[in-house]
Amino acid sequence: MKLSEKKRINILQAAEQLFFEKGVEHTSMDQVAAKAGASKRTVYNHFATKEELFQAILTTMLAKINHGDAIHFNKNQPIDLQLTAIAEQEVAMLTSPDFLRLAKIAFMQMLQEPQLAKSLSNNTMGCMTYLEGFLEQAKTAGVLKGDELNIAAKQFVYQLKSFVFYPLLYGFEIVTEQQNNKVIEQTVSLFLAKYKA
Repeated sequence: MKLSEKKRINILQAAEQLFFEKGVEHTSMDQVAAKAGASKRTVYNHFATKEELFQAILTTMLAKINHGDAIHFNKNQPIDLQLTAIAEQEVAMLTSPDFLRLAKIAFMQMLQEPQLAKSLSNNTMGCMTYLEGFLEQAKTAGVLKGDELNIAAKQFVYQLKSFVFYPLLYGFEIVTEQQNNKVIEQTVSLFLAKYKA
């Protein structure tokens, strides 16, 4: 690895730590340089602005997250088992330390820059990358019903987030695996009560 690439990695790691601890708004490029053991000039050679540095950190952190594998609808398997598998993968992602760290950094910054929310669309993470298509296939097979399956997909994921992700993000409580399993079971049950054909 080249020295300049090592420096870049050190800068990213230092900035990620500082952004996590203090927020992007309250972190200066001088602080990033000091923590990375680099000169301010070196930091600016790699990242012209703090916004550019922040975007690089988001990209790096998103790449570290295990989004799970896309699950394709299988007409030969019970729909509740398939939805449970999707929910289990989603909960694993939402409660992973990497995802929570990214969410905390991004959430603090979104309060300052609401337009950032557009670049961190929910549709680019986890099961939202494929869930609507999965639901459409299940509807075509006569297993599910409904006209606005894009809304159904969001309802499914937001139900999970409400109980397993947001309490962790805000530091309200530690959610146990047993509680998560109960949330998954209830989410699938409520979803099927509304959308099962």
